[in-house]
Amino acid sequence: MMSIIYYFGEYDGYHMRIAMNLRKQRKKASRDKILEAAGVRLRTEGIDGASVARVMKDAGLTHGGFYAHFKNKADLLHAAMTHSLLQNRKLWTERASTISWPKRIVSLARRYLTTAHRDTLENSCSLAALASEACRADEQFRRTYQQELKKSLSSICQQDFDTVDNNQQQETLALMALLIGGITLSRAVNDEQLSKQVLKACRKASAGIAV
Repeated sequence: MMSIIYYFGEYDGYHMRIAMNLRKQRKKASRDKILEAAGVRLRTEGIDGASVARVMKDAGLTHGGFYAHFKNKADLLHAAMTHSLLQNRKLWTERASTISWPKRIVSLARRYLTTAHRDTLENSCSLAALASEACRADEQFRRTYQQELKKSLSSICQQDFDTVDNNQQQETLALMALLIGGITLSRAVNDEQLSKQVLKACRKASAGIAV
């Protein structure tokens, strides 16, 4: 009799673990949906556009479910920026990881400073899309932006940005300013020809950063 009870106890425990794992997976899937939706809203409409109600609707979830994942809107914005920039770094820097430093700079500029990137704000690099937002945002948002910027600088250098020599730091910062400034300016002007000239000029200038 005891062995039967023990057997069913193990059986119930096994199914409880499965149920718990499924709940964790569903919660993570819901959280990822929220982060993706918040990232798109942030890049296209800024902080004001990324309201909790809009983000939850975009994610296909109820407003009430928000607090199972985040404490407040500020917590959401922090997580969404971190999530989107992690994806951005993989997209922009991994392909250039095996080539020399001067060629890496030029390669990143050529892939980043394009009309395709300019025209797809919803899927674009969040560092550029949120630069103007960060200028006007609260301290927490600016702190998160700075932390993610430093991570991106480190990703370009392929080591901790604070540990590289001064010359490479300056070159990395120059590249980042060229990328963010160039793509932002190309989006800001109404003249298509001028916009393309901005992108072309910045791509050309990248070749002179590390010589």
